[in-house]
Amino acid sequence: MTDTPLLRVENLAISFAQGEHEFAAVKDLSYSLHAGETLAIVGESGSGKSVSANAIMQLLPQTTRYKSGRIFYKGEELLGKSEAFMRTIRGNEISMIFQEPMTSLNPLHTIEKQIGEVLRLHKKRSPKEIYTQTLELLELVAIPDAKARMTAYPHELSGGQKQRIMIAMALANEPKILIADEPTTALDVTVQKQVLELIKQLQKKRNMAVILISHDLSIVRQYADNLLVMRQGELLETGVCKTIMANPSHHYTQSLIDAEPAGRPAPVSQNAPTLLASKHLKVWFTKQKNFWGKPISFIKAVDDISLDVREGETLGIVGESGSGKTTYGLALMRLINCEGGITFKGKRVDELNQKAFRPLRKQIQIVFQDPYGSLSPRMSVFQIIEEGLIIHGMGDQDEREQAIIDVLKEVELDPATRHRYPHEFSGGQRQRIAIARALVLKPKLIILDEPTSALDRTVQIQVIDLLRTLQKKYNLSYLFISHDLSVVRALSHKVAVMKAGRVVEYSDCETLFKAPKKAYTQTLLNAAYFYSQTDAIQ
Repeated sequence: MTDTPLLRVENLAISFAQGEHEFAAVKDLSYSLHAGETLAIVGESGSGKSVSANAIMQLLPQTTRYKSGRIFYKGEELLGKSEAFMRTIRGNEISMIFQEPMTSLNPLHTIEKQIGEVLRLHKKRSPKEIYTQTLELLELVAIPDAKARMTAYPHELSGGQKQRIMIAMALANEPKILIADEPTTALDVTVQKQVLELIKQLQKKRNMAVILISHDLSIVRQYADNLLVMRQGELLETGVCKTIMANPSHHYTQSLIDAEPAGRPAPVSQNAPTLLASKHLKVWFTKQKNFWGKPISFIKAVDDISLDVREGETLGIVGESGSGKTTYGLALMRLINCEGGITFKGKRVDELNQKAFRPLRKQIQIVFQDPYGSLSPRMSVFQIIEEGLIIHGMGDQDEREQAIIDVLKEVELDPATRHRYPHEFSGGQRQRIAIARALVLKPKLIILDEPTSALDRTVQIQVIDLLRTLQKKYNLSYLFISHDLSVVRALSHKVAVMKAGRVVEYSDCETLFKAPKKAYTQTLLNAAYFYSQTDAIQ
C-alpha cells in the first residue's frame, strides 16, 4: 500500500431540497482510500452511506446541493467535472455494484447484451471478443450453466443470480476502485462467501481498492481493512476495522455490533391442526422443445416437495439462490402453474380455477422480497393497503379507513403518514407497509419471501420482533423464505433445506441447527457468518 491515496474525500457535505427546506444527507465527511485497501462504510438506513458513494461517481440527481467538500481521484478533482469526463471514469476507473439488482438490470435486454454493452462502450471489443469475455465473466461469478444463461432475461433469474450479474458487469473493465453497495444483500450464505472471496482474489490480483457498503458487520469484520461508521450523515468513528470491532469508542458502533437476531418463537401446541400442506408438488419449466414443439428437457425448479404448516407455526425454507424457495411459495399461492396436491384447512385447492381460488387469497397473503419494487410508486400507502380490501369487498369507505389506521398502528407506523408515497419511507418502513398490506385482510397464512434481506441489522431485529408479536396475537402461520440463517433461527419452528428444487433435510429448527444430518446443510451452516468458531459445524 502506497502513502499516496488513490481516492481522497475532504469535508464533503451534501443536501437535498425538500420543498422549501433542505435535508442534510452527508455532513462534513472526510476519508482516504489506497490501492489494494478495503474500506467498509457501515450504518443504518439513511445514514448517508450510498449517497456519499454515489457522489464519487457523480450519480446523484441534478437537484443535489454540494454544500462543501472536494473529491480527488489520483490527485484530480472529480466534483464539477463534465459528464463527458465522468464517462471516462465510470466503469473504466471506478465501478459500482448497485444495491438493487431487481431494478438495476434492464428487463428488456438479455444478460449477454447488458454485460456486452459495458465491454463495447469502454473497451471497443469485437462481437466475438465480447461474447467470449461475457461468458468468462459469468463463469467467474459462478453463474450455473453460464452459456445457457447468456440469452436469459432478468426475470428468468433468481435474486442471487441477478446480483452476480451486477458484479460481473462491475468487474468487466478491471476498475481501479470497486464500490460495492450491499453486494451480498440478495445472496445466500454460501454464495456470499464465494462472491466476497472472488472480490478479494481480484483485488489482490489487480491491486484494486474496494469501498464495501454493508449492514452485515460479520462480513465487514472478515473482509475490511478499515472501517467508517456513519449515522444520519455524520462520521462517528473511523479506523482499523479489527481495532474498532474489538473496542469501539462510540456507543452507536457498539449497538451495531450487538445487533444480532435473538430469541425464539412462541411454542406451538402439539395438537395444532395443519393449515396448509403440499404433496409431491412439482414446478417444471420447459428448457428445450423438439421440432414439433414437444418439451424434451426441463428446469426442475420444484421437484416432488411434501411439506406442511400448522396453525400458529413458522416453517423456514432455506437454500442457495435458485434452489426453488420462492417458486415453491408462488406455487402454494397458485401464482404459477404446478402439479401435485395442495390442501388448505383440509380441503384440496390445487384443482380450483383462479376464480374459485380468489376468495382464499385473503387468507393466504405474501410479502415480497423487494420492498422497493413491490409497492406501486404511483399509489399512496392508503391506496396500497386499501386495494385488497376493495377487491375482496371488505367494509365501506369509513370502515376501510379505520382498518388501515388500525393496521398501521399494528406494524408500528404513524397512521398520519398513510397519504404519503413509498419513496418517502425508508427500506424498513416500506417493508412494514408491505406487511400491513398483507395483514389488513386478516389472513391465516403469510408467505414471507426474504422480508429482511434488504434491511440493516437493527431494523431486521425490529421486523422479527414485530412478526413474532403478530404471530402470537393472531395465531398466524408463516412460510418464511430466507438465506439469512440467524433470522431463520430466530423466527422458525421447523426448517426445510432446499437444493436444486428438492428438500434435502427437514426437521425442527433447533435440531437442524445443532445436529444437521446432511453435508449440504452443514455447508450452509459453516458458511453463515453469525456462527462463532465454537458453534460452527465441524
